[in-house]
Amino acid sequence: MSLLVRLLLILAAPITALFVARDSQHFDIIQTLVATVVATIIVAIFALWPYIRKPKA
Repeated sequence: MSLLVRLLLILAAPITALFVARDSQHFDIIQTLVATVVATIIVAIFALWPYIRKPKA
């Protein structure tokens, strides 16, 4: 489980760095929020995958 969290935070760090300076006091909080959004998008893609891949008949 910690590996998943680390991967999400590694993915969220460069995205957060686009908007907030890395030496900012709030960088960790914003990085956690971005990681949560990324995790939500990944879960939504997996949940909607059958509808996305459904052949058009």
